[in-house]
Amino acid sequence: MTKVLTAPASLPARPDLEYQTLDISQIGSIKQDVGFWEGLFNITGFRRALVLVGLCLIWEAYARYLGNPLMFPSFSETITTLWADIVSGRLPSAAITSLQVLLTGYATAIALAAVMTTLAISTRFGTDLLATLTAMFNPLPAIAVLPLALLWFGLGTSSIVFVIVHSVLWAVSLNTFTGFLSVSQTQKMAGRNYGLGGLRMVFFILIPAAFPSILSGLKIGWAFAWRTLIAAELVFGVSGNAAGLGWYIFEARNALETSGVFAGLLTVIVIGLVVEGLVFRTIELLTVRKWGTQNG
Repeated sequence: MTKVLTAPASLPARPDLEYQTLDISQIGSIKQDVGFWEGLFNITGFRRALVLVGLCLIWEAYARYLGNPLMFPSFSETITTLWADIVSGRLPSAAITSLQVLLTGYATAIALAAVMTTLAISTRFGTDLLATLTAMFNPLPAIAVLPLALLWFGLGTSSIVFVIVHSVLWAVSLNTFTGFLSVSQTQKMAGRNYGLGGLRMVFFILIPAAFPSILSGLKIGWAFAWRTLIAAELVFGVSGNAAGLGWYIFEARNALETSGVFAGLLTVIVIGLVVEGLVFRTIELLTVRKWGTQNG
């Protein structure tokens, strides 16, 4: 005979689990006002601006303490020279020339990296080719390629572009390929279920999933390209019919205008900060932050 268990019609009251509902008027305001200064310090740009202001004040104080403008000009002297060369058009012309050459080499390197990594992720031969080439050329400093660039392309823009491509290509390719390898098999199988393969798999599955690594490689490549360009211009001098920032710094050094050297270096730093804080930051906000694949 089977005994059927039935639940009681009503469970016994548990005073320890009973909560009285409070009227909303008894709760009060749960909003906490943020003060003016606390709100400012919550802004990343404001905090970083304070760091820059602090560094400028330290620079000015140390230069005045040292009292040797030939060796270490003050921040105010550097800004004066910077403004004078901006008004004369000399510094903007040098910056535009350098950026044109930089963008040419950077875009060429990215295109080559895209071809190499697509081939590497698609075929075994491409994987072996990319692994071998990156192992050979990635440790090779760009300054070591300068003599070859002079022999092959002569003194001019083509030589600088060649050196920039060398400095960017391997870093971007390696980061991109590493990002492709980190994509989970689940995402790849989901792409195959939708009939994706080959280039469609790369563009619709691998690139979005690996974009944090790709973006990191692009940042590293930009930094390599920027400093390689300045070093190459210091050696090559005038690129084509115009002089870049590297030659501007070199001329200021030859004329013992140390404030001009610092003005050129400050221009390089400012352009780097603008690209990092505006261009790459915008790309992050529109891609990896929006997709939820990167926090911060």
